[in-house]
Amino acid sequence: MLIYNTTYHVDDEIIDNFLIWIKECYIPEVEKSGLLAAPRLCQVLSHREESGSSYSLQWEVENSALLHQWHRELGAKLNEELIHIFNNRVVGFPTLMEVME
Repeated sequence: MLIYNTTYHVDDEIIDNFLIWIKECYIPEVEKSGLLAAPRLCQVLSHREESGSSYSLQWEVENSALLHQWHRELGAKLNEELIHIFNNRVVGFPTLMEVME
């Protein structure tokens, strides 16, 4: 089992709009694909910056091939939408982790 995590740093002025978009648009759209599961949205409490807040969105995915398929079919499109809506006021970076049993 893999965890696909994206950590977003969000400008203070748009936090509410970002959270609405993530919860009402992004997460439901990803869930429709059926490739990623069990979304978990968390606020990052460590490593605080002078401005803005950071959020972590985690998904479970069976293997890297499914993650690659999701990225080709939907992930790139959703990332473009994020950039179009929020420009450089939201910056995200992904991390792929393996669950150690």
